[in-house]
Amino acid sequence: MTPSPRRRNTAPPREELLAAAMATIAERGLDGLTMAGLGREVGMSSGHLLYYFRTKDELLLETLEWSEGRLGAQRTALLSQQAPVAERLAAYVDLYVPDGPRDPHWTLWLEVWNRSQNADAEARARQAAIEGAWHRDLVALLAEGISRGEFRTVDPDRFAARLRALLDGFSVHVAVGIPGTGRPQVLAHVREFLDDTLLP
Repeated sequence: MTPSPRRRNTAPPREELLAAAMATIAERGLDGLTMAGLGREVGMSSGHLLYYFRTKDELLLETLEWSEGRLGAQRTALLSQQAPVAERLAAYVDLYVPDGPRDPHWTLWLEVWNRSQNADAEARARQAAIEGAWHRDLVALLAEGISRGEFRTVDPDRFAARLRALLDGFSVHVAVGIPGTGRPQVLAHVREFLDDTLLP
């Protein structure tokens, strides 16, 4: 007796669902991401997707966490290179700033931020964990640069908070396409700020 073939309606791995959601955002924007559309993309019903994620807010947050995990791996690789700290700080900034208008990661970030006004404590804690990872890496990088004499003596935590606020503001401008604040202009502004405030 031959074994019966495996059923085709097995749910895809969670990572495949999140990758498909991110690809949809990249191709069609957030308006193009619906439970029904994502279900068609991965061969699942929208009801099955709701069983996995409960709400669209949860889908967006999990997709953001998945995307941040990939960025975090890139960030770790960049920051662990054997290079001057100033070069690694420039790489951090380069990774932080959106590629341009409608950058899918930043589009998703802005939507999750917007929805967080009504989010529960657990969801807000998960967002804070994402922010915290970027902040901790930057603080460690600044502290290393100070200890090596590459940077001026500043309070790493306070400077990191201010630099990330600057990066966030500029990044929103890039992501939404405000004229005069494209990625090259923003990177030049940030370089000038770091030259004026951090380099000896």
